[in-house]
Amino acid sequence: MTIGLLGSGTAVLAQYTGPSTAGAGAPATAAAPYSGPSSVPLMTVKQLLDTGKDNQHARLQGRIVSHDGGKNYTFADDSGKIPVEISAKRFPAGQTISAEQRVEILGEVDKDFRSMEFEVDQVRVIQ
Repeated sequence: MTIGLLGSGTAVLAQYTGPSTAGAGAPATAAAPYSGPSSVPLMTVKQLLDTGKDNQHARLQGRIVSHDGGKNYTFADDSGKIPVEISAKRFPAGQTISAEQRVEILGEVDKDFRSMEFEVDQVRVIQ
């Protein structure tokens, strides 16, 4: 599947190949430079939804289960689902991610009075 970047006129290979409610997936342009241990807490989706505070950093492990348009995706683990925002540059360069692959996402909570989403800084495939 190829998609065009807005205004670029250049086709790129989509990085997410799972279900989509909006058509095309997100292209990748760069990988995070560090992949070692992290002091950011590993949480479940349920824990994050129940106790997460605005701008709180967290790590989640599970699957990106759908592309919902633009930078918007749905992430799920065994405890639940949460909307996530993933910029194209946050996907691992040159690596396709399907809805069946387990990933770890690192980012921060974006919470207001009515909604909560997780803004992703890094996506890493779990082997």
